[in-house]
Amino acid sequence: MARRVEKPWGYEEIWAETERYVGKILFIKQGCRLSLQLHRKKDESIRVASGRLRLELEDASGELRTEELEPGESRRISVGRRHRFEAIIDTELIEVSTPELDDVVRLEDDYGRQDP
Repeated sequence: MARRVEKPWGYEEIWAETERYVGKILFIKQGCRLSLQLHRKKDESIRVASGRLRLELEDASGELRTEELEPGESRRISVGRRHRFEAIIDTELIEVSTPELDDVVRLEDDYGRQDP
């Protein structure tokens, strides 16, 4: 059932996918980061399984705040909040979310990708 999707920053392994939720493991290579993005419908939560993550996350006042997360720490990424993940060292995240996998609005991207 699991499927692996290669990404320029590493890969994601989708291990659960239903009409109501999705479970993923994201592997982000050291020094790589995902797009600065937001979701119009998707609500997600992440937990650092291994490594160290630099998280940029928009707060309630609209400011982007940066923090470092260690294994065992988790955060919720609410609908509409700008965010970006960056691996300080090789990092593995567990992500659970609503099922809107294509709901990505890229605001900045290191790899020249455009919205689908």
